[in-house]
Amino acid sequence: MAVTIKDIAKKTGKSITTVSRALHGYNDVSPETREMVERVAKEMGYTPNLLAQRLQKQRTDTIGFILPTFGPRFSDPFFSEFLAGIGSSATKYGYDILVSTQPPGEKELEVYRKKVTGRQVDGFVLVRTRCQDPRINFLRESGVPFVAFGRTEGELDYPFVDEDGADGMFQLTKHLLERGHRRIAYITPPMALMFARDRWQGVKRALDEAGVSLPDAYLVTGELTQRSGREAARRLLSLPTPPTAIIAGNDLMALGAMSAIQERGLVVGEDIAVAGFDDIPMSEASHPPLTTVHQPIYEIGQMLTEMLIKIIRNQPLESQQILLRPQLIIRQSCGE
Repeated sequence: MAVTIKDIAKKTGKSITTVSRALHGYNDVSPETREMVERVAKEMGYTPNLLAQRLQKQRTDTIGFILPTFGPRFSDPFFSEFLAGIGSSATKYGYDILVSTQPPGEKELEVYRKKVTGRQVDGFVLVRTRCQDPRINFLRESGVPFVAFGRTEGELDYPFVDEDGADGMFQLTKHLLERGHRRIAYITPPMALMFARDRWQGVKRALDEAGVSLPDAYLVTGELTQRSGREAARRLLSLPTPPTAIIAGNDLMALGAMSAIQERGLVVGEDIAVAGFDDIPMSEASHPPLTTVHQPIYEIGQMLTEMLIKIIRNQPLESQQILLRPQLIIRQSCGE
C-alpha cells in the first residue's frame, strides 16, 4: 500500500499540514523539520502524487516546446543540444516537457491555441524567432508565460536570451579577410528568420569596412540543412569565378558545403576555406575540423527554462533579456 503524507505525519509526530509544506519546500518550515520529514519520507518510500499536486496548484508543471520545422528534425544537432538543455533544467525543478513539431504557418498557431485553451502547459520556450513572429504576438495577447531564444523586429517587451550573431559573423568574416580572402561567398539561412538577418549584417559590415564587394551570385539562400549547403556550394563552385572562401549561416550548411568541395577533388582549407556558425559537436569531428562561431546551445536551453519557470512561479528575474557575445573558434577548414 502506498505511503501517504498522513503516514509520514504519524511517524514524525508532526501535523499533516507541516509535513505537506515541508515536502513542498515552503520557507515557513524550519530547516531541521524539513530535513527530518524528507529523511523519513525517503525511508518509508514515499512517492508524491504528482497529478493531485498539479490539480491542487492549477498548474501542469509542463513546459511546451514546439519545433518550427518540417518533419521530425531531432537528428539536427542544434535541436538535440537545445532540447537537452531544456530537459536538464526542467527535470531539476520538477517539470516535464511537451515536445511536438509543426512547420511555420497557420497550423503552427493552431497547435499553440490548442495547448493554451486545453491548459496542457504552463508556458512555452520558443526557438528560431522570425522578424515578424505570430507566435510571440499570440502568446502576448493570451497572457501565457513564454521565453524566446532570439529577438524580433519592433518592441522587445518579452524575456529572451540571444547570441549576438552580427558580432559573431563580423569576427569570422574579418578573420577570412585577414587571411587574404577577397572572393568570399555567403550561404544564408532564410531571411525571414531574425538571426539570419543579424548574421548577414555581420558579414556585410566586415566586407564593407574592408572595401570588398560581394557579387549577387555569391549570396545564396539555404534551408539550414547539410543538403541545402551542399547544393548551394555546388552552385558557387560552378561560377566562372568561384569564391576562395564560403561562409555558411549555420554549421550544417557549412558541412554540406565541405562535401560539395570534396566531391570536386578539392581540399577544404587549402583550395577553399569554409566556415559556419553554432559549433555543434559535429564541427570539431568533421574532416577537416570546421572553423565556426561558438554559442552555448545547451546552456542557453538551461537559461531559458529557468527563466520561464521563475515567470510561471511569479519569481523575479535577475535579467529579462540577455545578449551573449559569441566566440570565434578557429580550426583547419580555413587553413589553420
